[in-house]
Amino acid sequence: MKNISIIGAGTMGNGIAHTFAQFDYKVNLIDVSKDSLDKGIATITRNLDRMVNKEKISEDDKKRTLANISTHTSIADGAKNADLVVEAATENEKIKLDIFRELDKICPSEAILASNTSSIPITKIAAVTDRPKQVIGMHFMNPVPIMKLVEIIRGYNTSDEITKTIVELSKNLGKVPTEVNDYPGFVANRILMPMINEAVETLYNNVAGVEEIDTVMKLGMAHPMGPLQLADFIGLDVCLSILEVMYDGFKNPKYAPCPLLVNMVRAGKLGVKSGEGFYDYSESKKAEKVSSQFLS
Repeated sequence: MKNISIIGAGTMGNGIAHTFAQFDYKVNLIDVSKDSLDKGIATITRNLDRMVNKEKISEDDKKRTLANISTHTSIADGAKNADLVVEAATENEKIKLDIFRELDKICPSEAILASNTSSIPITKIAAVTDRPKQVIGMHFMNPVPIMKLVEIIRGYNTSDEITKTIVELSKNLGKVPTEVNDYPGFVANRILMPMINEAVETLYNNVAGVEEIDTVMKLGMAHPMGPLQLADFIGLDVCLSILEVMYDGFKNPKYAPCPLLVNMVRAGKLGVKSGEGFYDYSESKKAEKVSSQFLS
């Protein structure tokens, strides 16, 4: 297995492409937007430069990694010879299902189709293909080149052979694959998103301010960053989408998104990527300045 196609050049997609390419896999990075592809390659280059500066890799390693990546604006061109496709498009069920329908028609019959979805059941994704035994979840963590965990999610029909192949592949990337069962949110987000949502509720109910909530969780619970800062880092729109998937999947009110989160997404306050969320990122990408809407 040497030919890897990655669908989506955003934060997760370019991180996954970087990781495979660094381990000498041939990577086709696919996105409908040429601008997104250019930004993705620029991000990979910057991250590789940091690794060179820290002497984690050599300049030759950087050049080899970049040479392993080619870009495509067409799924048909980028995935037609893939041994493995990892879909890392936006967390939108319709978009993902449409992509897998197309992949099923384009890719070689033996190709494995994986999704980086953080919440949508793999069984639902696999059901739109004629190869459900070869569909699996590979949920990487952000930032992908650094974070060790990969959640491996078996769909109802995913075969033992395919699961074993993806587990071994993840190990070859220097990751720690962890198998989980196929329920909305899996493990990581089933636990994480209700915590983030509760932090937003705590702010919404005026129990404490943004910095105070994050400080309690950092210093009291030894979290590396507070839940509101983490939500900004993930993207408030992504957090909302995951909560909606879990709320729809479990029909349990504990997963209902906080009205404040809903309104912030409607207003385009998505966190780091939009320049403002719970914190203001207009001057720095670090969570150093609370958004003016939360200052009394």
